[in-house]
Amino acid sequence: MDSVLVTLIDFASTICFLALISLGLALVFGLMRVINLAHGEFMVLGGYAAILASQAGINVWIAMLVIAPLAVGLFGLVVERFVMRRLYGRMIDTMLATWGLSLLISGLLVTIFGNTTTGLQNPLGPVAVGRYSIGGYSLFLIGATVALLAVVFMLLRFTRIGLVVRGAMQSADVVAGLGYSPQRIYMLTFAAGAALSGLAGGLLAPLTGITPVSGGQFIAKAFITVIAGGPSAIAGTMLASFSLGLVSKIVEVLGTAVAGELALLVIAVVILRVLPQGITGRLFKGTI
Repeated sequence: MDSVLVTLIDFASTICFLALISLGLALVFGLMRVINLAHGEFMVLGGYAAILASQAGINVWIAMLVIAPLAVGLFGLVVERFVMRRLYGRMIDTMLATWGLSLLISGLLVTIFGNTTTGLQNPLGPVAVGRYSIGGYSLFLIGATVALLAVVFMLLRFTRIGLVVRGAMQSADVVAGLGYSPQRIYMLTFAAGAALSGLAGGLLAPLTGITPVSGGQFIAKAFITVIAGGPSAIAGTMLASFSLGLVSKIVEVLGTAVAGELALLVIAVVILRVLPQGITGRLFKGTI
């Protein structure tokens, strides 16, 4: 029984990892139809923000949960104001612009920090599960990811802010007629997506080593998850993370880690072959 519970936690950890690294990208894509190829670098910036804040003497939890998302969210405001604002409705142009931004960020980080691996000390020790021991921080990440998905869903579904944001993405003219600024809504939505990316980077800093070029390993999995999930930000992230994470982990357990990574790509291709618009493009159309 203990081994089954540990296995389930391991599966949940893989699924939540995909959801955590994908949520910021999914929010921007689902609500704004913008694919931010600098998403991985935003996560790296969040990781470095948490590390630098911790080294400066700030409590590690504040560094991860407050400093990282705040710093990257503010950076996202600047990026939206001076880069993205002129490119809305031109998906290819936004992809090229954010790809160039990702190269710029990683290059600057290499110049500043060097091409070395750094991270945060794990703030939680192991937790005993019968005869087995699992990482306490992994349990925290599972709970944090579930809570984060629930909070974002509640904000978008049941608050006036969420209603206005969703309305702006459907018809900017109607929202403008109600007295709201579509440009400001776009700016705040992009900044919120950037903040979620920074939060993910900060939370993962104790588990994964951060380097200036780590963004590539994050954006690949996040991009696959978001495209497979389809246009719905929350439902798509949850369903795609569950499907891809479950299959990938099963193959990894039965084979190797490399086989698990390959399986993730294969199942994503199968999903997009059967559902070209992603899971929520047809099966759960209209969900948030």
